[in-house]
Amino acid sequence: MAEARAVVANKPAWVDLSSSDAAASRDFYGNLFGWQIDVSPDPQYGGYGVARVDGKDVAGIGPKQSAEAPTAWSVYIGTSDAEDVAGKVEAAGGKVIAPPFEVGDQGRMAVFQDPSGAFISAWQPKAMAGFQTSAPNTFGWAELSARGIDKAIPFYSAVFGWTAKTSEMGEGAPPYTEFQLGGQSIAGGMEMNPMAPAEVPSYWTVYCAVEDVDASFAQATGAGAREMLAPQDFPGGRFAILTDPQGAVFGLLKMRAG
Repeated sequence: MAEARAVVANKPAWVDLSSSDAAASRDFYGNLFGWQIDVSPDPQYGGYGVARVDGKDVAGIGPKQSAEAPTAWSVYIGTSDAEDVAGKVEAAGGKVIAPPFEVGDQGRMAVFQDPSGAFISAWQPKAMAGFQTSAPNTFGWAELSARGIDKAIPFYSAVFGWTAKTSEMGEGAPPYTEFQLGGQSIAGGMEMNPMAPAEVPSYWTVYCAVEDVDASFAQATGAGAREMLAPQDFPGGRFAILTDPQGAVFGLLKMRAG
């Protein structure tokens, strides 16, 4: 497991969906992305299902753990020491929402809130290392929409060692920050659109890498998803953002070759 830990350290290692209707979510994403989703029969995992592409683990889908929680995707950052991360979170001005705890024999997890209010989790692998493939229809990108990106950037630097590469996006658009580790861009972030309703908190969006954004968008909306941002080009490729039938935000992404 030492090798697996080294691979995921301080980078996105896993994503999962907490859903108000896990069975319906499994059907939606299974059909959209071709995921084979197997629900653990072990009651300690609470109906958690692991999605696979060609037999490789790519994401999780499970029922919400509390009635008041929204249906939402979560991003997990890999670590070899969840307790150490929790300490850094508090020192950097974040909140520890769920201190590190065991997830059966799979690993240890913890849930935090950054200074902008967005939730982010940590994953310390044991039996389950995290993503097993980067094939199409698997995790492609994670992006922070923050009310106060200036508070979030130094937080992620202190906790995970990320550096920030910020680019201007043109008149009327907020600058875009690429979070980098060792010179590699591993996630993104920007100031939340001022048109967003005041009750919408800062949040991370999970993007799935697909072969054809427009085709996947049409399939998703045909299956009950709602458009947030229609398919459009950006300097690195093409993307779209939707809410699934249970209300979770997710994105579609196709990076330009080369």
